[in-house]
Amino acid sequence: MRHTGLVSLDGQLVTRRTAMSLPPGLPLAQWRHLGRQMFVVADSSAWWMGDWLIYGRSEYPDRYRRALAETGLDYQTLRNYAWVAGKYAPSERRARLSFQHHAEVAGMPVAERDEWLSRAERGGWSRNELRRRLRAHRYSDRAALDTAIRISVPRDRGVRWQRAAEAAGLDLLDWMVRRLDEAADEPADSDVPAASRTPSPGA
Repeated sequence: MRHTGLVSLDGQLVTRRTAMSLPPGLPLAQWRHLGRQMFVVADSSAWWMGDWLIYGRSEYPDRYRRALAETGLDYQTLRNYAWVAGKYAPSERRARLSFQHHAEVAGMPVAERDEWLSRAERGGWSRNELRRRLRAHRYSDRAALDTAIRISVPRDRGVRWQRAAEAAGLDLLDWMVRRLDEAADEPADSDVPAASRTPSPGA
């Protein structure tokens, strides 16, 4: 995908596909406001791309993967966005919290995730603070369990999974649950070669 156009804001700011030119002497308040605007656009884009992919799956079930490949967009990244977006109706998305806040609790039952989002909203928690509290809560719950589920996998595969989980900022169990949920939500796509279905490294 190519984008080479220029955008000028109030004759002061010029953006290109790979750069932003800021004027000298820009007041701190304007610089700060610009940063907030960019964050909102970036965060909103994750929701938009997720909804866009969900639409493609629904409207073009036999063709969207091939069309998507032609756009040059990374499918695994988009699939992650779509997985989160698919868990929340637009009315359930909280404008005061980031997309990543929603992603942290997307795999939970609705009532539980809403409670965590409400707590994050009331407490002004960052995504990292929400993640820290979730981990503490999960570890305390797991310590109380009397039953464990065990699976045997080759060591090299376990290492790959652990690295992928760390790259995604998740513990191994949460990463496995998310990937299984994504696979369950993913429709079959018979016209796409098997090679193109391989997730990107570290996803």
